[in-house]
Amino acid sequence: MITTNFLNPLNSTKLISLNPFFNEMIELYNLNRFPKVLLLCGKKGIGKFTLVVHFLNYIFSKNEKTPYNVKERIINVDSIFYNQLLNQTNQDVLLIKAEENKNIKIEDIRNLKSILSRSTLSNNPRFIIIDEVEFINDNSVNALLKSLEEPTSNNFFILINNQQADLIKTISSRCLKSNIFLKAEETNTIINYLLETNDIESFIDYDNNLTPGLFIQFNEICSKLNLKKNETIKNKISTLLNAYKKNKDKILINLTLFLIEQYFLKSIQTNQNKTDFLLDIKSNINKNINDFIHYNLNINSVLNSIEVKLNNV
Repeated sequence: MITTNFLNPLNSTKLISLNPFFNEMIELYNLNRFPKVLLLCGKKGIGKFTLVVHFLNYIFSKNEKTPYNVKERIINVDSIFYNQLLNQTNQDVLLIKAEENKNIKIEDIRNLKSILSRSTLSNNPRFIIIDEVEFINDNSVNALLKSLEEPTSNNFFILINNQQADLIKTISSRCLKSNIFLKAEETNTIINYLLETNDIESFIDYDNNLTPGLFIQFNEICSKLNLKKNETIKNKISTLLNAYKKNKDKILINLTLFLIEQYFLKSIQTNQNKTDFLLDIKSNINKNINDFIHYNLNINSVLNSIEVKLNNV
């Protein structure tokens, strides 16, 4: 549903925040101490993939006429390597990612093993980036483990764990783990930068529980569906559930639950004497939505039930 180019981490040419993690990665690399298998862990949308993209551009564009700008943390869009990365034509970088709402394909892991068995055409290091590694299943994991256990001197794995599912322990035990996080003010800085740079109207209120990536994704959905901030919660829920009924995109449900959480948080702040009552209504509305998803209930019946509950707020 979301196709806007700036939401693609490969297009994030400026690294906002995450400087300590970037500095540590390039220092380890320059000291020839970069781990053979690095696991980056953190919430989805905080910029882990963007961090990796900038690290790779730093390494591979060093000898170009258009190298990476280390001081400003900016990728030169004229860089040969960067454009190869965008088009996924650089043989020194392999990108593997789960398809939307699906596991990583075992065919991708088998193809990876075949590629790793061959030498590179250059003397450059070869980086294998596996995004959303938590979505690798039992069929694929055994094929991957041997490669992780026996990396050659020139192959480096960077695994990105967005913590959306439990990571298989046999994978995590073979990695050097780095926890990536943002402070609240850093998150706010990134969100404001993205809104201003891309001239985006804000359709939802900033919330500390949202990562920059998730905020922008939620905001983009509200923009496409024309869900303004002053829209009633009833209309927001109705619009989002009807949209979900058409395309079954789970992000629409996540946004619905987020907006419900925000709505009741504000309601409790102004009616603290009714906290338990309001929390009970919120819980029942969330149950209506979960039942709608799992049992494919009639949408009109579900919306009517939710409206009755909201009328009591």
